[in-house]
Amino acid sequence: MLSDSESALARAVLIHGPISRSELTSRLGLSPPSLTRLAKPFLDAGLLVELDDRTDGSVGRPVRPLDVRPGLAHFAGVKVTGDSLHVAGTDVRARLVAYEERPLHGRDPAGVAAEIARAVRDLGLDRIAGVGVAIGGAVRDGRVVEFAPFLDWTDVPFAELVEAELGVPASLENDLVALAEAELWFGLGRDIPGFVVITIGAGIGYALVVNGQVVHSREAGVGLGGHIPLSTTGPVCHSGHRGCAEAMLASGSIAAQVSAAHRRPLDYAEALRLAHDGDPAASTVVDEAATALGRLVALSVNLTLQPAAVLAGEGIGLFAVAEARVRAAIAADRDPRAEPVRLYVDESGFSAWARGAATIAIQDAVERIRLDQPVQDLMTAPAGSGETRGATP
Repeated sequence: MLSDSESALARAVLIHGPISRSELTSRLGLSPPSLTRLAKPFLDAGLLVELDDRTDGSVGRPVRPLDVRPGLAHFAGVKVTGDSLHVAGTDVRARLVAYEERPLHGRDPAGVAAEIARAVRDLGLDRIAGVGVAIGGAVRDGRVVEFAPFLDWTDVPFAELVEAELGVPASLENDLVALAEAELWFGLGRDIPGFVVITIGAGIGYALVVNGQVVHSREAGVGLGGHIPLSTTGPVCHSGHRGCAEAMLASGSIAAQVSAAHRRPLDYAEALRLAHDGDPAASTVVDEAATALGRLVALSVNLTLQPAAVLAGEGIGLFAVAEARVRAAIAADRDPRAEPVRLYVDESGFSAWARGAATIAIQDAVERIRLDQPVQDLMTAPAGSGETRGATP
């Protein structure tokens, strides 16, 4: 396995490449000769390559940036819900090369693993070095689903089942943690040392990044962020909490409120469209939801002291419809002397969850690298526990 310094180099080039040697020495705190010694085995193994000379704007000879070898491997990421699979094929930087959604036909763990395997094979990718699975619930050691309420699973060794079906290393993670890792490594939070992640959809999710690391906690699978009180007059969630984040922001709740006002069934997209078009009933519901979202963002950044937030999830269309109200609510609950909250919006919907799952597989593959193996075997050794996942240079 890689040393700590080797892992840091691999992550830095993967996340920030193509990257000059001078920037690498600054990021990693190395001297130029030390970096040369550290990079040589990666270059010899064919994991990293030197690109053509280019100028960096400074005086002196052109630089030859380091980058990951093109076409090194593909990865698969799967977001599992109670009734569907969202399946992504990516390159080593979690960029989508294939994506599809398909219904889930059962909840038996072995059957779900078989469905995942079929979906991954149907992507038609060559050289898949690993598959990541993101699930709503608590995950233990990157291998076991401790509990998953939407699937009615308890203590299921699901990574092992997926590996048996596909014959490649499988990595398992809570879906919110996986999404936060994707935003930190390859997404909107790549150059932000600390931020909160808030997701809107069928439920409300919350994750946290501090000092360049995602906070990993069993509590991520409990859904605590969904029951933060935001309104004393809002609707009641399924657990009986009035005006909590789930009651105010979940797509199903918003659709149900607008449907009740119009006395006909409407889905979430229709509710947002009506609000955008100025329908009074829909506008009232969406405005209240937007105010609640602003309060949730303000609470999150105030309590964590991380003045940046990434908004994501399949229901993030709410922000586009009522952005001004969201920002006004954030400002109302934020001390004017505090740093302005920086908002970043990931509009990719469900594919963001699948990319998060692929990112987990990529992170674990980096930790499996052995520089004494042929390049075709470097990233496909048996899966580990995932315990070293998450650090970002």
